[in-house]
Amino acid sequence: MRIVILFLIFTTNILAEEIIGIPKIVDGDTLKINEYKIRLEGIDAPEIKQQCKKEKLKISSIIGYTFYKNYNCGEVSKKNLDAKIFGSKIKCVSSGKDKYKRYLATCFKDKINLNRWMVRNGHAVAYRRYSKDYVPDEEFAKENKLGLWKGKFLNPEKWRKLN
Repeated sequence: MRIVILFLIFTTNILAEEIIGIPKIVDGDTLKINEYKIRLEGIDAPEIKQQCKKEKLKISSIIGYTFYKNYNCGEVSKKNLDAKIFGSKIKCVSSGKDKYKRYLATCFKDKINLNRWMVRNGHAVAYRRYSKDYVPDEEFAKENKLGLWKGKFLNPEKWRKLN
């Protein structure tokens, strides 16, 4: 029994790889630390060229009509992640690689889970196809009309398929 426990701990340490450094932000769910390209696991952010709609003008609750204005939500997502990190050293714990050979990871600035922070503040959505970890954070952002949830947007996965 003791040997099995030690083996499992040893195996776990091999599978979880830590990547530490000051990142360059590629987009709202991808970054680079040195030669490592990292995909924030369990979240999906708007693509750099993706357009979303935000409220421009609301005409009284009696009529109930809202005018929307397009904005580049992909750039906004990227800028929010960049501002949160603000040139700090971060730690990413990788669980493996995706089909594009990017490291799939949960990244931290100090004790802040950046994956969770992005979803909870409405700058990304929970990538339900691969993980349910951030669904409660997405629901919080949606209920509180944060980030993307202030307006209208296509789910990033659907936007990619259409573009």
